[in-house]
Amino acid sequence: MKMVVLDGYTLNPGDLSWEGLKKFGDLKVYDRTTLNPQDKELIIERIGNAGFVFTNKTPITREIIEASTNLKYIGVLATGFNIVDIQAAKEKGIIVSNVPGYGTNAVAQTAIALLLELCHRIGDHDRAVKEGQWTNCPDYSFSNYPLIELADKTMGIIGLGRIGKATARIAQGLGMRVLAYDEYQDVSIVTESLQYTDLERLLRESDVIVLHCALTSSSKGIINKNNIAKMKDGVMLVNNSRGGLIVEEDLVEALESGKIYGAAVDVVSKEPILESNPLLKAKNCIITPHLSGAAIESRIRLMNIAINNLSAYLNGNPTNVVNN
Repeated sequence: MKMVVLDGYTLNPGDLSWEGLKKFGDLKVYDRTTLNPQDKELIIERIGNAGFVFTNKTPITREIIEASTNLKYIGVLATGFNIVDIQAAKEKGIIVSNVPGYGTNAVAQTAIALLLELCHRIGDHDRAVKEGQWTNCPDYSFSNYPLIELADKTMGIIGLGRIGKATARIAQGLGMRVLAYDEYQDVSIVTESLQYTDLERLLRESDVIVLHCALTSSSKGIINKNNIAKMKDGVMLVNNSRGGLIVEEDLVEALESGKIYGAAVDVVSKEPILESNPLLKAKNCIITPHLSGAAIESRIRLMNIAINNLSAYLNGNPTNVVNN
């Protein structure tokens, strides 16, 4: 059985093992292939006559699927699967499985880390100390940014799935009230400090807005000029879900005007980020390089689920299938 991993580096930069997949057959691992769907000839060449292909962000389009005549199974080494033409795969009888839930705790933890960085600018103050600003300060302490306490403030979470719920628990632990907007409501978790609401109220009452929703036709660009106008003045925004949820030009305008006090994002509209992305020069905007799910514990979990997905398929009981 011939298997190919098209872009294994982000899952395993060298601190994990591929042995769990190798036990199923002949495995070829490429650290990187391409992020560009136009490079279809390279992708087709690397898939070759393999029956089983794993991809994280290397796109597998209809044209690539049709050219890969031996292909039986596509394993997505991530939760999002928009890089695969799942309809084309379905038409060819190819199973596509993803890996949901592997990074729930790490992504929630990163969302809170981004928020705390906005509130305390730990990195900036660390640099200031090492540059001598504290040594030369006439006072026993100083701060270069406003410091913000989160207790008794309201966090609005757009998307209260596994990750949203995990973030809500941490926020409640910080003494925050949580308002959640989600199409599917789990009434069992509603408390005095966590309530479901509509989007209008969430935008109007939240001191912090965190995005934890999938990128769909209805959520694309949900943070736009019109919705920003409905927010509190001085709101903070955190996004480590999908870059396409934000109209970046509108966010920059709101940051420059102060309507949004600060934003912290781990994702952007085009990744890797382009030099022309306006967020790079925006006021009070923290950007990290899509690292929310990169904790080793999360990657171990991802690897194990991917292995289990393949095993389940080979045993005739495919799991985490996204193109039924």
